Amino acid sequence: MITIEQADRLKKLPPYLFAELDRKKAEARSRGVDVIDLGVGDPDLPTPDNIINKLAEAAREPQYHRYPTYTGMNEFRKAVSRWYKKRAGVDLEPIQEVVSLIGSKEGIAHIPLAFINPGDVVLVPSPAYPVYAIATLFAGGIPHEMPLLKENSFLPDLGQIPADILGKAKMMFLNYPNNPTAAPATREFFRTVVDFAEKHNIMICHDFAYSEMTFDSYVPPSFLEIPGAMDVGIEFHSLSKTYNMTGWRIGWAAGNAKIIDGLGRIKSNIDSGIFEAIQVAGIEALEGEQQCLADMRDIYTERRDVLIGGLRKLGINVEPPKATFYVWFEVPSGYSSASFAALLLEKSGIVATPGNGFGSPGEGYVRMALTVSKERLAEAVERINTAGF
Repeated sequence: MITIEQADRLKKLPPYLFAELDRKKAEARSRGVDVIDLGVGDPDLPTPDNIINKLAEAAREPQYHRYPTYTGMNEFRKAVSRWYKKRAGVDLEPIQEVVSLIGSKEGIAHIPLAFINPGDVVLVPSPAYPVYAIATLFAGGIPHEMPLLKENSFLPDLGQIPADILGKAKMMFLNYPNNPTAAPATREFFRTVVDFAEKHNIMICHDFAYSEMTFDSYVPPSFLEIPGAMDVGIEFHSLSKTYNMTGWRIGWAAGNAKIIDGLGRIKSNIDSGIFEAIQVAGIEALEGEQQCLADMRDIYTERRDVLIGGLRKLGINVEPPKATFYVWFEVPSGYSSASFAALLLEKSGIVATPGNGFGSPGEGYVRMALTVSKERLAEAVERINTAGF
């Protein structure tokens, strides 16, 4: 029998937040609890029919059954560039400035491997999607937290980053509309980021996954539409949330050609690209009938209003989000993030994500996802009321 010991890089990692949530849900269900799962941001709506039909058609084409290209089909990358032109007025050279991804998570996890050496600093928001910091650690880098605080509209205060950290920083992750806080970013903030990146020679990696998941006619800006952004960074995007394709695993990164080239070089040595039939379906998603987006927004607006209205009636102070399908709110007095989330599950059978699981500045908050029907959301509010929080 040999001794099996995990690498130091794994020993440094905290338990992956959503794996821990899965464990707790499974435990509750094993006890017979009817769980209302508002924990993980996985859309419950189906992928639109036109996209499914295009996949079924393409999957029967033998030409797509061989190894795909590492960086993505040219036609898919051209569709991405056309989407950016239409959506944000951004001109992209599709072959040099777009790379396809097996979901944006994959690209986010790999980008530090292309540019971060051991000891380099990566500026990561907190609270945030855990992969930004985890990817940094895998590359041997040092994550430096940029707190996202209510008093600063959940935007990082770049002026608070210490000078010695800036001297070592090579990369910054941002994500707006934001997960978990649902906060938007302004063009003025992005202009500040571009100037900051140029001054300190820092690459910007912006995660734009929730760009189309919006409310009340709000249109979030793309980082790439800001003058100078293409000189300092790239933007990650995905079809997962926009078209309810989380299981399909298709996304892209776009922007600065040198950064895209570095990410592409990592990918060519790690994976073999996306099944091309899925890329054909991805083109259909981007360029086919878009009524599905309006329908999606209507459904999530109804759900948001049910949950927000119900929580407010219970005396919980919560602001309606302008984008994403998350509701982020402060826990009632006397509770921590973890204790409130634990009691929600224990007393009400409701899974919510404790804010501190996204980083210490998230303490005092929980996140709920609008990924169940409005009827189940109304039931969740009634359960909270019955439990007497």
